[in-house]
Amino acid sequence: MNLLSLLQAVPAEAIIETTEETIAKEMSWFDMIIAGGLTMIPLGILLVIAVFIMIERFVVIRNASKEDTSFMNRIKDYIFEGKIESAINLCKQTQTPSARMVEKGISRLGRPMNDVLVAIENVGNLEIAKLEKGLGFLATIAGGAPMLGFFGTVIGMVDAFFSMASKGDNTIVLSDLAGGIYTAMMTTVAGLFVGMIAYFAYNYLVLRVDSVVRNLETKNIEFLDMLNEPAN
Repeated sequence: MNLLSLLQAVPAEAIIETTEETIAKEMSWFDMIIAGGLTMIPLGILLVIAVFIMIERFVVIRNASKEDTSFMNRIKDYIFEGKIESAINLCKQTQTPSARMVEKGISRLGRPMNDVLVAIENVGNLEIAKLEKGLGFLATIAGGAPMLGFFGTVIGMVDAFFSMASKGDNTIVLSDLAGGIYTAMMTTVAGLFVGMIAYFAYNYLVLRVDSVVRNLETKNIEFLDMLNEPAN
């Protein structure tokens, strides 16, 4: 008997019932989240926090990365012309970490070079700390979310084995285990999903901060060289 004959032998009602049963078993994302149990609540909170930190830090670091290519040349001209107030006002208008660092150095002009260097480095360290704000918590989410997901997995498996143990007649039905196993799988997926987002966001933002730090170091060297450079 060929395949066509087999299909003709199957009643149409059976095919319809099978199709309806398959459609009925399809679940939406909301149903999957609900099936994950209470562990999905803290994972959802961690996801929201991670996304907020990622977006907020990205905006802050991007603004800190903006630089006026003519900034140091204008500062140099103002200082050599004796226009210290104009140089300070330019730094305040620029509003970048490097500008605030240079502003502190200008305010220390006339003091020993070591005092100027220490003042600039202190401001630079404060600016770096501001840029790194929240990144530690993002790293914690990257490591903690998968652990929380695995915790939900253990709870789900405990529930599945409890269902097995509670059967007095030693008869195991797959439907009795499905709920606990499904909860275990959903929390695992959710924990890994949140952890991956936080992990990649953390590493990307750290790279951006490192780029800003290198720029601060460059501006620091340029400013100190400028102070040691004789006026024309």
